[in-house]
Amino acid sequence: MDVMNSLQQAVKRAQDQNELPDFLAARILRIAGQPDRYRALQADIERLIDQLADYDTYGQTGYLGMGVNNVILEKTIERLEEKAARS
Repeated sequence: MDVMNSLQQAVKRAQDQNELPDFLAARILRIAGQPDRYRALQADIERLIDQLADYDTYGQTGYLGMGVNNVILEKTIERLEEKAARS
């Protein structure tokens, strides 16, 4: 399975299980829908997939701060968008 399909599935899981907000899901799915634009950023996409697995809507970032909240996801999305715009 390619990384963009994995990203789409991670978004769906985060929406279903952890209440990922629609505005974040839409931005991430827009990335997943442009594989040619983001092809060179596979490692960054994989990092985003990992972050989605650790996502916590309510900002409870875990005992050791290992979780991911909206702010962290938005920063990752912004970095991806900026890198893609430069390539």
